Amino acid sequence: MVDLSDELRHAPGDDQLWNESWYFDVVAPDASWGLYARLGLYPNLATAWWWTAVVRRGEPLLLVRDHSLALPRRGSFEVRGDGLWADLTCHGPMQRWQVNFEGFAVALDDPIDAYRSEHGDRVPIDFEFEWESAAPPFEYPGVSRYEVSCDVHGEVQIGSSADRLTLDDPVPGQRDHSWGVRDWWDFPWVWTAGSLSDGTRFHASRPEIAGVRYEPAYVVDNGELRSGLQFDVNVATGADGFPSTTTMRVNGLDVVATPELVAGVAMHAPDGRVGLLHRAASTFVASDGRTGVGWMEYNLPPT
Repeated sequence: MVDLSDELRHAPGDDQLWNESWYFDVVAPDASWGLYARLGLYPNLATAWWWTAVVRRGEPLLLVRDHSLALPRRGSFEVRGDGLWADLTCHGPMQRWQVNFEGFAVALDDPIDAYRSEHGDRVPIDFEFEWESAAPPFEYPGVSRYEVSCDVHGEVQIGSSADRLTLDDPVPGQRDHSWGVRDWWDFPWVWTAGSLSDGTRFHASRPEIAGVRYEPAYVVDNGELRSGLQFDVNVATGADGFPSTTTMRVNGLDVVATPELVAGVAMHAPDGRVGLLHRAASTFVASDGRTGVGWMEYNLPPT
C-alpha cells in the first residue's frame, strides 16, 4: 500500500533507466488553456529532466524541455539550468503539493516542431500552482506508481505582467508519482485523466505490451473512488499521422476524447533512439452527453 513517505524520493535501483518522476496536469474548464509540469530523476545517468508546457487556444505552444539538469541535492526537488529554475514543495503528504517555475520557454507556432527543431522565440514565464488531493490515491497494481485526482489553483505569467492565466477558484487536475525502470523507447501506451461537468473524474492507462493486458483505471463519482482494470481504447489517427479522436471505456464510463491543444516532447535515449510523447489538452464527451476536459497522452516509441 502507498505510504505517506512514498511522496518523497526513493533509493534508486541499479538499472541505467531507473527513474523517479512527479507529474502535474491541469486544463481550464473552458479548454482555452492548459499546463503540465514534470520532474524526472535519472540518478544512474546523473541527470534530471524538467518539462513545462503551456498551451493556449490560438497561441503558440510554450515549451520547456531540459534533459541535462544536475540532480537536486539529497531530499530536495529544486533544479536549476540555463534560464530555468523549478521547485516542488510537499506541504502535506497525499494532501497538497506546490509547483513553482521561473524561466524561458520556446514559443512554437506549430506544436509538432517540438519533435523537430524546437526553434522559436524565447518567452519568459513563471508560475505558482497548488495541487490539493480531491480523492484517495490510486495505486497501480504490481508497480510503484500512484495517481491522485486533485483540485488546482494558481497563476502563470507569460512575458509582460499583463499576460496572465489565473485559476482563482480550484478546478480539477491530476498528479502522479512513480519510481522504477522506465524505458520510454520500448512500447507504446495511452494515458488519460479528466473530469466531467457533474464532478465525475476519471483516470486510466494502457501500455501495449505483447502478451500482457494491463489497464489500471478508476472513476470518482459522489466522492467515491471506484477502481478496477478496464480501459478499452480505440485511437484514430489524424491527417498528420498523430493520434486524434479517441474512444474509451473507463470502468464502464464511455467517453470520446478530442485533442484541442497539443504539447508533446521528444525523448532521446542514451543509445540514440528517439521517442515521442504526444500529449494534448482535450475535451471529453460522455455517452450520456456530459462534457469535460483533461489530458490525453500517447507514448510513441521508435518503430
